[in-house]
Amino acid sequence: MTPNVGGMDRTLRIVAGLALLSLFFLLEGNARYWGLIGIVPILTGIVGTCPAYTLLGFSTCKSEPAR
Repeated sequence: MTPNVGGMDRTLRIVAGLALLSLFFLLEGNARYWGLIGIVPILTGIVGTCPAYTLLGFSTCKSEPAR
């Protein structure tokens, strides 16, 4: 898989994912399970590849200089 998520994007995804995941522990009842959606941005931030970006042909990675 080719990385398509840049550095700042990765950081924001991980922070947002952790914030969403915290809802799992803060909310009560069935609403708490919506916090598990935070796993997706955490994983895409760690791996550096976003399937939606791939489908749309979008990338936030800086291109590497030609050698």
